[in-house]
Amino acid sequence: MPEKVIIIGSGPAAWTAAIYAARANLKPLVLEGAITEENRLASTLPLGQLNLTTEVENFPGFPSGDMTAYLDSAIAPETRQMMAPHKKEGVSGPELMELMRQQAKNFGTRIITEDVLEVNFDVHPFQLAASDGKTYESLAVIVATGARANYLGLPSEEQFKNRGVSACAVCDGALPRFRNKPLVVIGGGDSAVEEADYLSKFGSITYLVHRRDQLRASKIMADRAKNNPKIKILWNRNLGEVLGNDKTGVTGARLTSTVGEPDLSVEATGVFLAIGHTPNTAFLKGKLELTDKKYIKWTTPARTYTSVEGVFAAGDVSDDYYRQAVTAAASGCMAALDAERWLAAKGE
Repeated sequence: MPEKVIIIGSGPAAWTAAIYAARANLKPLVLEGAITEENRLASTLPLGQLNLTTEVENFPGFPSGDMTAYLDSAIAPETRQMMAPHKKEGVSGPELMELMRQQAKNFGTRIITEDVLEVNFDVHPFQLAASDGKTYESLAVIVATGARANYLGLPSEEQFKNRGVSACAVCDGALPRFRNKPLVVIGGGDSAVEEADYLSKFGSITYLVHRRDQLRASKIMADRAKNNPKIKILWNRNLGEVLGNDKTGVTGARLTSTVGEPDLSVEATGVFLAIGHTPNTAFLKGKLELTDKKYIKWTTPARTYTSVEGVFAAGDVSDDYYRQAVTAAASGCMAALDAERWLAAKGE
């Protein structure tokens, strides 16, 4: 018998979809991804991008405080013993994801820790070929595989991730380590300017580093950066190395020149990469309509419908604009409700 709904992914969108689908008695199966070195290097391990962050200060319902007792009681002991000790700043990314995953399991969600390698949406029930060699069939599918931030691939980036290196100013910019301190943003498009403008509210100065002599951003956004007294644009520069130490994390950045000038080093407690995101849609292999940026296209406004009837998309895999945990969770709820109503209309 085919599944009623399979959810592909393991971030906020996937677990929220699982919670709602399970409560609707759809008995969801989640293919959360495999734990492999390839996925680790690609930042696509189970539990999504939030599992790679530290403090999460902006998810509703989790103010700062000591959650140790709650975590001990809410999460399965075999999982809890593998988690890092709670540090009392509020919920961390890994803690939040484990709580969502546990909540989905509590309602009966079944979980398989395997990748989906290929899909066949030309037949119904839909077929999903997984890394365990099995093919899973389902009447409805929710794709919630997320998107991963682009990095330059520098060893120093990896060394100082979550210790001053970030790819999300809105997620991390208000943290104490960045307040009233110099910060660096790498990039030259609208997203980079938005990140720099946001960070200027917290940092003492924000260096916007761009490899060319003019921004790729729209004129209105470029003017915003140029007219902000707390943003200094450093032209014709690339990030050569993130500077720091094991005790304090990031302390600065070494910037190389694209026009033959000497390297420039600046002090900073944060280096923010704003060079785009890559949605995790390669496994779809053309089976769903994508946008020009390779995100899954919602074919109906305010609905999670895709180009294939019965297949729904939620979270950052279909969102190149907001990219927040709370918006991903919201769209996961939407996708589950859309799937439930579609199945009901089909008599399932």
